[in-house]
Amino acid sequence: MTAESSETVTADEARPFSAGRILRLSTFQIGSAMGDILTAGVWNRIMISDFGIPAWPIGLLLASRYFMSPISLWVGHRSDTIPLWSWYRTSYIWLGRGLMVLSFPLLGTSTVMLEGNITDLIAWVILILSFLLYGLGTLLSGSPYLALVRDSAPPAKQGIAIGMVETALITLFPIVAIGFSRMLTTYDPALFWRLILFVMVVGGFFWVFSVAGAEKENRHWSIARKVGEKVELGKTFQMIWADGRTRSFFLFLFVATFSAWMQDNVLEPYGAEVFGWKVEQTTRLTGYWGTATVVVLIASFVIWRKRRPEEQSGVTKVGLTIMSLGMVLLFASAFSLNTSIFLTGLVIFGAGFGLYTFGGLSLMAVMSPDPHSGAYLGLWTVAILVSKGLGTFIGGVVRDVLLAAGAQAWVAYGAIFVLSAVGLLAAAGILSRLDVVSFARDTGRQEIEKLPLASVEM
Repeated sequence: MTAESSETVTADEARPFSAGRILRLSTFQIGSAMGDILTAGVWNRIMISDFGIPAWPIGLLLASRYFMSPISLWVGHRSDTIPLWSWYRTSYIWLGRGLMVLSFPLLGTSTVMLEGNITDLIAWVILILSFLLYGLGTLLSGSPYLALVRDSAPPAKQGIAIGMVETALITLFPIVAIGFSRMLTTYDPALFWRLILFVMVVGGFFWVFSVAGAEKENRHWSIARKVGEKVELGKTFQMIWADGRTRSFFLFLFVATFSAWMQDNVLEPYGAEVFGWKVEQTTRLTGYWGTATVVVLIASFVIWRKRRPEEQSGVTKVGLTIMSLGMVLLFASAFSLNTSIFLTGLVIFGAGFGLYTFGGLSLMAVMSPDPHSGAYLGLWTVAILVSKGLGTFIGGVVRDVLLAAGAQAWVAYGAIFVLSAVGLLAAAGILSRLDVVSFARDTGRQEIEKLPLASVEM
């Protein structure tokens, strides 16, 4: 590394943290929340509960993007080293989100076709194409977006920056869910199409607005780009994976995410089939645990904002334990048919999820050092997406298999909640054996964070 490049990196590391810059980047999540609620919430409920389609093919479609997740490692590495249309991050982000916008009309077309005939082969082909475009779009844009957010903050604040944009996403989930439940109280093709067009216009706007000019403002780029190094993806991955702590963190993320999202594909059908709730009521279920998550996340930022990100393992483990308790209460509500216990369990699960998210994102920032931050974030994205996809799919499979075997609905859903609780405790055990502090020390992060930082810009 040349002296000039070293001086540039040092100056960039000491740049002030701009809350305004991160808040603007956070508006990106408006479109993200809309897309996820439209597919995993509204469309999922329509297909399973209104059309009577089994949960497993719907879960498989929803999980399809997760099985393509190795793309995120590739695109993360490229956004570290190879520009696309003169930009390292922005072009990949807009290309991916453009594909997502194109997927929505296909989703609407196929859904209306399946309303009349759930075995319509052409409709299923269109539906599969829609989810392939949607999944590819999220993968092409996900890692570069997180890398852009990370680039926008000095090392000591990178966990806070990533936490802010993820908090925005979690905050928007219940808001969007409630809004969509009012726009579509019961399934109607015309209203469903109106909802799709709304997502395309509003979501597309914020996907452009949030990142426009952000990369031009940033000078906090990876060392590899500054000195013009071009490292092959295979060698980069080999270097990253050789560290046992990296493998342990990957396993931790995998088990925690798998366990937390087993309920994702069955929560709305559970409310419909066990408690007899309507679309408007089941769509709001995300709001219960999502609101609790946001409240705890904000409180966590206030309480632990000055703690070093590599010291957040304890908070993360407490969050996982509380999430497990919430799953136990969901199981209790299944066999007791008690809606109060069910809603209480959702809130407790959400509170634990808030602690887990705050601590986990801080640890993720530590475990994504320069000069390969995009590649590291791509690897963590692979762990999260594959495990989330498998968890979503397996949750649906457990439900379908038990119901087909003659089990009562509460048994089928209760089994999912028990498996989730056990997995969350296992993830806490894995994290207990991971030394994040030594990783931060060995990658030079603690020395970097000793540099004086300017005050926060508003």
